[in-house]
Amino acid sequence: MRIGFIIYGSLDTLTGGYLYDRVMVKGLTELGHEVEVISLPEGSYLRRLRLGFSQGLCHRLLEGGFDILIQDELCHPSLFLVNRRLRRHAKRPLLVALVHHVLCNEPRPHWQNMFLELIERSFLATVDGFIHNSETTQQSVASLVEHSSPQIIAYPAGDRFGTALSPEVIATRTHLPGPLNLIFLGIVIPRKGLLPLLSALACVDQNIWNLSIVGGLDFDPAYTARAEKLTRQLGLSDSVRFLGLLQDDDLVEILSTSHLFCMPYAYEGFGIGILEAMAFGLPAIGCLNGAARETISHGVNGFLLDTGDLSGLETLLQQLHRDRDRLQRMALAACATYVSRPKWQDSIAAIDTFLRKLEELPA
Repeated sequence: MRIGFIIYGSLDTLTGGYLYDRVMVKGLTELGHEVEVISLPEGSYLRRLRLGFSQGLCHRLLEGGFDILIQDELCHPSLFLVNRRLRRHAKRPLLVALVHHVLCNEPRPHWQNMFLELIERSFLATVDGFIHNSETTQQSVASLVEHSSPQIIAYPAGDRFGTALSPEVIATRTHLPGPLNLIFLGIVIPRKGLLPLLSALACVDQNIWNLSIVGGLDFDPAYTARAEKLTRQLGLSDSVRFLGLLQDDDLVEILSTSHLFCMPYAYEGFGIGILEAMAFGLPAIGCLNGAARETISHGVNGFLLDTGDLSGLETLLQQLHRDRDRLQRMALAACATYVSRPKWQDSIAAIDTFLRKLEELPA
């Protein structure tokens, strides 16, 4: 099967969504498909909208000889008009939306999300099938557009770095004296909730925690600058490290020596970082809003906080710092969660089966 895969920018971009994309392209290729990545230019939302008015992109996609076009849903501003043109052609590829998360669900002013919703609705109504990364994402799509199109949930996996840590290693790490080592694993953008996290941590005794921020710092330079300035203003510079992107070996080292995954105010379409951290025995503190609740069982392998609950983090950190036996039990539960979840090969096999069945459906 010849598959086109449409994204913005480079497939090598270091985010959870692009990790999913890379693994999918590699996996489908290994299963015998011919996959061509079609990279659209990045830029502002308005620039992306203008691309959709060009006839050239439509012609390019029609002439590519594709059986299926998988379209990253975040490319919707450039594709909602293109897809309408494609659907007028009898010999067109099937259109499949890969939905990591719905853009108009992100925290931003209501009027902006209303505008984004109009564009996203229009795009979602043009596709022939959906690949969702979580139940939350599937429900978000269903709330925007009624459809009976084929769909699948193909969960991301956390096995990028191999097997989970042993219970013995986890027990030793958990009971080492000293502060709790917290890790924020994600790009620094508003949706990830770093500013409220810093504000919440400012109320917690700095003797009981350290925070490592691991992820791209240049996706929203203004937001990163605000986070660095707030760190200084709150007097947290001795406890907070902005590490930026790390090579795999360095990331494994940080995960192996941390105690908690800590992103309690982040909106996630799934949250690959949560599951990857659980492979290292890290209970996760995540957000009630979004898909973190599909991985985190409150009080078992982590905790879920409301977006406005800044004081709740202090209570949790104080409890876990004092009660290392409880922290160990939660760490082992986190490992068990990781072990029970699908691995990347399972998710790719499910996508392969879905695409083959979709191609066999009558036009």
